[in-house]
Amino acid sequence: MNTFFCSDSSRQAGEDVIGSATNSQTYILVECPQPWTSEVFNSKWVPQNLRILVEKVKRAKLPIRFLLIANDLSHKVNHTTLLIYQKKEGLSNGYCKQELKLANIEQVAAVLQKWLQGISYDSEIETSVIRDILVCTHGSYDKCCARYGAPFYFYATATIADLYLDNVRIWKSSHFGGHRFAPTVIDLPEGRYYGVLDQDSFRSILTRTGDIQCLNKVYRGWGVLPAALQILERELILKNGWDWFNYKVAGKILEQSLDNNTILAELSFEQPSGSLYTYQAKLVKDETKTQQLKSSCNAKQELVVTKYAVASHWLTSSKVTTYST
Repeated sequence: MNTFFCSDSSRQAGEDVIGSATNSQTYILVECPQPWTSEVFNSKWVPQNLRILVEKVKRAKLPIRFLLIANDLSHKVNHTTLLIYQKKEGLSNGYCKQELKLANIEQVAAVLQKWLQGISYDSEIETSVIRDILVCTHGSYDKCCARYGAPFYFYATATIADLYLDNVRIWKSSHFGGHRFAPTVIDLPEGRYYGVLDQDSFRSILTRTGDIQCLNKVYRGWGVLPAALQILERELILKNGWDWFNYKVAGKILEQSLDNNTILAELSFEQPSGSLYTYQAKLVKDETKTQQLKSSCNAKQELVVTKYAVASHWLTSSKVTTYST
């Protein structure tokens, strides 16, 4: 019997979770009751027309991430929630949300077909929800997500209720990568990823209070930035504190050595006051943190997981907004 758990192995190796957030242009989240099969769009409640559409989008290599989501009511509600999150251009704080309430899951494919052609749908609804938090509980894909994700979802639901956060929704989600960091979470509309979470760090993330250093352990990175830049962003968060979450950010890789061991990156951020700062940084492969690991419970062989460190960073420009009195 295989008793190997990839998340236990990652924790024992002391793997740094930063730089593991997926850079996705668009998330399409479809409410669908569980159980879900390992190939999630082959699940019992997924209609054929939706399965075909997802395959078509994959073949066309469109930058869209499809996920199934569910909560404790999904199997008994008489509608299907469809959420579309699209990355904002330029300096941004994440993604724009469109929320649709459809009579049933059979309608999803036709609506998305129109959406892909740029035709809007008239059942878009306004809600008071400002955050959708996805917890991967997809145990048929990787058993760590059942072992750690499912109980975390249960406790996280209680934490949100305790804090009276009526405008935060929590969903069970199908696989979105990084199950060796279970329990793992995406916080939308920002699109930030977290892993190896416990209830204390989760409470800090929800309320943006407490010791910011907890992000050193649980922050996987921001999905709007290239993976290598996510480590620079973490350094800037630790320097700026929770205020950073109110900033708009853009980042890009300027140069990369042929062996990928050295990267020159740039990250700009705008504060709510309008002040704009641009940093450049030299990122180097961190030999002490680069490891060989099995990336999932079912992996046959180990992968080399490259991690970067910020060798140096410097301010290249700043435009500070001052208010005359």
